Amino acid sequence: MPHENHPAIIRRLKRADGHLQTIIEMLEQGRPCVQIAQQLQAVESAIDNAKKALIHDHIAQCIEPPLKAAGSAGRAPLKEFKLIAKYL
Repeated sequence: MPHENHPAIIRRLKRADGHLQTIIEMLEQGRPCVQIAQQLQAVESAIDNAKKALIHDHIAQCIEPPLKAAGSAGRAPLKEFKLIAKYL
């Protein structure tokens, strides 16, 4: 079952895919390497952001509910896990 944020993540990845196709065209056209590197950095950042969104969505949808249901014993590890996940 898809998570609620999967459609937004799919949109991000499709945009990154389109951008990557443009970069391939830039290479084929012999555009300057600096411009290509800049665009590659943008695609890399977009994919990284999609990955982070997926991980945080997974935490919220799959990990958080059972830990909250465990009561106070689950809340402390959940809080710590969410804090460390910000550094992904």
